[in-house]
Amino acid sequence: MTDKLRMPAEEQYGAELAALAAGDTGKRPAGWALSPRAVVTYLMGGRAADGTPVSAKYVGDQRLIETAVSTLATDRALLLLGVPGTAKSWVSEHLAAAIAGDSTLVIQCTAGTDENQVRYGWNYAQLLAHGPRREALVPTPMLRAMEAGKLCRFEELTRMGSDVQDTLITVLSEKMLPIPELNTAVYAARGFNIIATANNRDKGVNELSSALKRRFNVVVLPLPDSAAEEIAIVTKRVGEMATSLDLPVPKNVADEVARVIAIFRELRSGSTEDGKVALKVPTGGLSTAEAIAVMVGGISQATFFNDGALTPAMLGSNIIGAVIKDPVQDRVVLGEYLETVLKKRRGFEGYYASLTDLI
Repeated sequence: MTDKLRMPAEEQYGAELAALAAGDTGKRPAGWALSPRAVVTYLMGGRAADGTPVSAKYVGDQRLIETAVSTLATDRALLLLGVPGTAKSWVSEHLAAAIAGDSTLVIQCTAGTDENQVRYGWNYAQLLAHGPRREALVPTPMLRAMEAGKLCRFEELTRMGSDVQDTLITVLSEKMLPIPELNTAVYAARGFNIIATANNRDKGVNELSSALKRRFNVVVLPLPDSAAEEIAIVTKRVGEMATSLDLPVPKNVADEVARVIAIFRELRSGSTEDGKVALKVPTGGLSTAEAIAVMVGGISQATFFNDGALTPAMLGSNIIGAVIKDPVQDRVVLGEYLETVLKKRRGFEGYYASLTDLI
């Protein structure tokens, strides 16, 4: 047991990465810790050359991961695009861990992110005492990645202002970062590249300029196609997260995951699974990530307040929190769904009773 609440991927899955590296005979691009084929095996799951099992980090179309890995082996940056909860950040982290052995060079983009947080900053005590010099410069994760030949991750790129986004154009085009104060520049070492993530729903926040878009290869990560696939993803991640939080995993967790996913998929799609009943859609996304959060929250509540028994009552308040983002509109949507669909469905009586009481 570690004291860290959450370890970076390269530490958490260090044994798998080491086993893959030891038996990796494929051609590795400059600066890569693994060959592209081994990176895909690390993401999609399989076995290392010595038989060590490699767990699947991403459940979905392998061709998407192959495209992402192939992009990073060129001089083009990678943009992972999709609705919230499609594992963009998760895939970004594991790509960086497998390719560069370091997933911690991250810039979290927000409306308040400025150029100094992307390019470089200054130690003002040093600057005032000695003037502009390299020792006074404070490198950002991107600058460190350029110097070390590693991957830099930009999370939620479209949340950053358009003028700040465009500071990346020179880096992506010329593979160098000018430092005019020192009359010099930092040139990227081989192996450097950028992985950015962005949500489809954030398109109107700060849309990327056409000049910046051209420098990214876009890979769209979709929501799971089938209920079975989504159930498998959620069950796996819930088990991993419960273990890391030292929470016992109830025996009925897979059954309850299937019920929560059924509710989420119907509300998200605007119709019942059989297509016979049209439904209003809530304002929230009800993504796979939110389903995971609902289940982990329910397991925690069951552990501490219900002797470990995972019941609809333990999950009800978490489902309410995921569905009702708009207290007026979403409450009506959920109320109609409960009365027209869930009230009549066998096996969901506990969810109907619990959710009805809460709204």
